[in-house]
Amino acid sequence: MSLQDLNAQNDVGVNLLNFKVIRDHSELFRAECMRLMEETNKSCKHMQDDDQKRLDQRVKDIHFLKKELEQKLEEIILETDNLITLHGRVQKALEACKDPLKVVVQCIDERMRRVPQERFHDSVDHELLKEREAIEGVTVLLYRVAQQLTEQIRLNRSSKYHLEQDLKEKFEAQSIDNHCITMTAHSMENIFIPQQCSAIKSLTPMQWENISDINLAKAELQRNNSMSLRALVESLLNQTSSDLQKQCQATTSAFQLNVQELKKAKGEMEDQLSKTLLEHNKQQTICEELLVSIQENERCLSLAQNRLSLRHKRPSKEQCFDPAQSQLLSEVQQITAYITKLREAVTRSQDEQRALIRCQLELQENIKNKSAALYIDEIVCAQHREPIIIHNF
Repeated sequence: MSLQDLNAQNDVGVNLLNFKVIRDHSELFRAECMRLMEETNKSCKHMQDDDQKRLDQRVKDIHFLKKELEQKLEEIILETDNLITLHGRVQKALEACKDPLKVVVQCIDERMRRVPQERFHDSVDHELLKEREAIEGVTVLLYRVAQQLTEQIRLNRSSKYHLEQDLKEKFEAQSIDNHCITMTAHSMENIFIPQQCSAIKSLTPMQWENISDINLAKAELQRNNSMSLRALVESLLNQTSSDLQKQCQATTSAFQLNVQELKKAKGEMEDQLSKTLLEHNKQQTICEELLVSIQENERCLSLAQNRLSLRHKRPSKEQCFDPAQSQLLSEVQQITAYITKLREAVTRSQDEQRALIRCQLELQENIKNKSAALYIDEIVCAQHREPIIIHNF
């Protein structure tokens, strides 16, 4: 065999060896690819199963927190509605205090119009001042309570807002995770989702849960504060209403008692006036009788004096001091004394009449004052107070 044939045979052998090596390498690579694909598919399936489990757990966690948030939101809404209703009661109570306060002030002003003799500080004035002080104190207290209720309603609504925002975000997260659960590789073929994972602010599960826990804790705190405030305000409304009712009743009782006393005093004065008028008439009669008696005694005195004067004209020898002369002189003295006493009696009777007239005028003035005071307390003030009824707030 020639050298050229040997070389040709060697070249063919080398080429076949290279082909075999290339083919074996290709078979090995193909087997490696099959193993890699099998391993990759198995790994992807395992990871997808893990994803499914973790997403399911995540949805359950979100659902659990969402239920707590919904329950707390319902509680805070209910408590806020109760506070709003209570705030309305407080506002009505404030309005209800305006008319009684106005009436008390009117009654005080009306009683200040009494005459100076009747313008003393009695039990009615005392009770009216206490009633005015009580109503003014209740008004100030209710105004502060209304402000506290307004602030607590604001805080409740703030907690409600944060709960709603948290619930909204939880709902969105739950919807997204539910959608992620239903997604498959084939369902994503025609959907393009931008890869922004690196831009997402990461929170740890503990931090994520703490956000809702903080909102729940704040809402619970405000609900407890709201319930405490509501209980306090309801107790306060009942107590203040009871106190005002008692004070109003005390003032009314004082008015009634004072009216009775005024009527009694007026009746006694009227009785005294009638007796005084009767006594004045009797005194006038006795004074007239005294004057008549004086005239009769003066006539008797004049008769005795004329007899004495006439007896002085007897002859000198007949001018004896006989019993008749003695009797006439004694008669003149006695009648003169009687006339003097009668005149003194007339003077005293006139003084008594003047005193009775002064009593009459004073009694008439006092009766007039009592009547005016009675009219103010029984008619004017009673008309003002009649429509005032303090109900439970």
